[in-house]
Amino acid sequence: MHKPEPAAYEHYYRAYIELVDQEPILEKLESLKNSTFKLLSNLTDEQANHAYAPGKWTVKQLAGHLIDAERTFAYRAFAFSRGQAELPGFEENIYVERANSNDRPIQDLAAELKTLREANLYMLRAMTPQQIETHGIANGHPIQVNTIVYQMAGHEVHHLNLLRDRYGIY
Repeated sequence: MHKPEPAAYEHYYRAYIELVDQEPILEKLESLKNSTFKLLSNLTDEQANHAYAPGKWTVKQLAGHLIDAERTFAYRAFAFSRGQAELPGFEENIYVERANSNDRPIQDLAAELKTLREANLYMLRAMTPQQIETHGIANGHPIQVNTIVYQMAGHEVHHLNLLRDRYGIY
């Protein structure tokens, strides 16, 4: 897989894709799987129940959002690679509200995210070059499977940066 050129995707994907360096993307996803798991699973529930400001997500809710996004990005990549033409968007705040992440141990959330990523890496490694280049429409906007894979990594990096910068979690 190759890092998509900015002209190949909608401008609002740029913030995530620019966070991904030139490391091969599947290696980057593997690395993130391990580092994010280590970071989240080493937190206490007290740390994970923290929100950096009123009305903001707790660390557990942020972890739940990473799980929701991982599922969503992976399903988009899967569906488009198999010929599905269009999929709806998802309202992240409604998903977070209904996920009940605050009622779960942070270690369970960390393990679920790691397991999802492992399964998704199997799926991505099995895709042919033609499937990786397939396009679909997500949330009303055209996107290529390759771009979704980079979006998956960049989205995670974005939230890891928030954990560091706003939550004080390294």
